[in-house]
Amino acid sequence: MKSLLTLTTLFALPLLAQEPLPKKPEVFEIEGHKAVLYAAPKTAEGKPWVWYAPTLKGGVSLAGRPMYFEAFMESGISLAGFDLGEVRGSPASSAKFTRFYDAMVKRGFSAKPILLGQSRGGMMTLAWAFRNPHKVKAWVGIYPVCNLTSWPLKNSKAQTLADFALPEAELVSRLTEFNPIDNLAGLVENKVPMFAVHGDNDVVVPYDLNTKLLRERYEAAGGSFTVKIVPGEGHKEGPSFFECQELVDFIRGLK
Repeated sequence: MKSLLTLTTLFALPLLAQEPLPKKPEVFEIEGHKAVLYAAPKTAEGKPWVWYAPTLKGGVSLAGRPMYFEAFMESGISLAGFDLGEVRGSPASSAKFTRFYDAMVKRGFSAKPILLGQSRGGMMTLAWAFRNPHKVKAWVGIYPVCNLTSWPLKNSKAQTLADFALPEAELVSRLTEFNPIDNLAGLVENKVPMFAVHGDNDVVVPYDLNTKLLRERYEAAGGSFTVKIVPGEGHKEGPSFFECQELVDFIRGLK
């Protein structure tokens, strides 16, 4: 495990002049699905943005996490998401996410967003990332789902099979084609850094089958992966996961 980034000011984006933070997002539609955008009051150079998933029922829940929201906004980093419902990383849903990406780029935002997946949002973002590795600035996870054989096929089988539109036997037989942990070469080649915070007592999205396995494979292939393990904690809301200074430092430190 690589050492955590601790010096915020080493490569950090400068905090921009204090301006009122957006209280309500801009909401727009793409092919009948809602996109949600919290534009930073004064964007940093290149108009960086965090693409958060899952965005469900037209809302970006990360906007309700004051530490993260304020840190991103004050650093000139916008926050956005796209509501496709309960998708699980199929080629079809990834293609729909690309339409959202295209719309954000047309609005002048960076062509390389920072992807941030929470729980099942990890699968949504990783699946898009491995299919579009040249379009990713970095990937970040909060107890993320990274492995189709873990939570998706064990605890969310119906939604997973519906998203892939395949019978279980065929999906399993083609798993290496679809599973992000088996398709990391492009992300490594494009030098996409990764960070995740995960509890080692997570029984919903087990650390060993998800973040740990992803990190081991990514580092073995030559990629950069920083992880913060939270001892004794599981899949829950709390400051360990939603007031993680190392996560903020990682995002602010991206060049």
